[in-house]
Amino acid sequence: MRILFLYAFFCFLVFNECLHAKAFKVYPGQHSIHAAIAKATPGDELLLQPGIYKEHEIIVNKKLTISGINFPVIDGENKYALFTVTANGVIIDGLQLQNTGRNSMSDIAGVKIINAKNVKVSFNLFYNNTYAVYLQNASYILITDNYIKGNAVDEFNSGNGVHAWKSDHLTIRSNTISGQRDGIYFEFVTESQIIKNKSFTNARYGLHFMFSHNDIYKENVFSNNGAGVAVMYSRGVEMYCNTFSQNWGDASYGLLLKEITDSKIGNNLFIKNTVGLYMEGTTRIHTWNNNFLNNGWAMRVQASCSGSAIEHNNFIGNTFDIATNGTLVLNNFDGNYWDKYDGYDLDKNNTGDVPYYPVSLFSVVIEKTPTAMILFHSLLSHVMDQAEKVMPSIIPDQLRDNSPLMKRITNI
Repeated sequence: MRILFLYAFFCFLVFNECLHAKAFKVYPGQHSIHAAIAKATPGDELLLQPGIYKEHEIIVNKKLTISGINFPVIDGENKYALFTVTANGVIIDGLQLQNTGRNSMSDIAGVKIINAKNVKVSFNLFYNNTYAVYLQNASYILITDNYIKGNAVDEFNSGNGVHAWKSDHLTIRSNTISGQRDGIYFEFVTESQIIKNKSFTNARYGLHFMFSHNDIYKENVFSNNGAGVAVMYSRGVEMYCNTFSQNWGDASYGLLLKEITDSKIGNNLFIKNTVGLYMEGTTRIHTWNNNFLNNGWAMRVQASCSGSAIEHNNFIGNTFDIATNGTLVLNNFDGNYWDKYDGYDLDKNNTGDVPYYPVSLFSVVIEKTPTAMILFHSLLSHVMDQAEKVMPSIIPDQLRDNSPLMKRITNI
């Protein structure tokens, strides 16, 4: 009975707020957004009419919906921050937010959310902002269907598309982000998800994780970023159905994992990257059902990695399948398809009868002497690899696939 009473009382409060909520039209040049917020009561909606609003440092300190009609422009004149949200339950929707200032001493953003919950930022256009959306001590935030375009030339004089610090239960979904330092940046963020975003041509990373645990990102496309995607010093991260493509450069990766534990990487596509997947200091990473296609190195697994299973993946068209910097192998590589495997299958069970050694002698030489890459595809490199197959002595003997698949995996 008590629970029923509390539920009825909650419904009454919600109905009462909706009943008394009002909608205010705000016109550029006639009304001020600041004044409209001051006049409004919690639950009201501000309808910003088309035009240019040269207002800045707008504090949203009560529960309001701020909606744009035909994308009204909020312009920071390359000097100022735009919206700062400090109240719970705020919605910012359908605006064009542009030209924030730049200051190395403070993080200037189009929308900054501080110490707030249940905020939604959706269907906005962000142009030429240091940070588009900045979250600090925020919870249960939805950032969805925004278009974010910066003009970052390098990583030192720019900010991130979506930047989150010390936050939890975030949903970053269906955003298009380019031209920032990092497309999406998480630091000390937990229990959050990044879904169906497109992050490309950013100066540094398409996605950057630091000290962020128990998060999931899936169905995103990360392409042509300065250094690819980096997930560092985190645990319990799940990475599914993403595409990592066209991340080229001496220090570029499709996906870089550093000091990661107890995480999963499944059903992803790594295509045309300098390195598809780079692992350093990782422990208990399950990597399965991924396609590694036409990369320079499909995977570079450092000797500091242990306890991981790399299984049921396709390795096709890569210059080098696997590279490592040591002889100690503490990971399992069984049950993958390798297009370079030339073994046989006499019992016709779709599994090779002899192991496959995915580390070539020439890749070992390159790990120790990178300048030797100039000899790649030369007669010398070919002779070295053939000799190693006959009398293996240098490549790590334990890094092998004991049950290589004879046919490409098609259900990925």
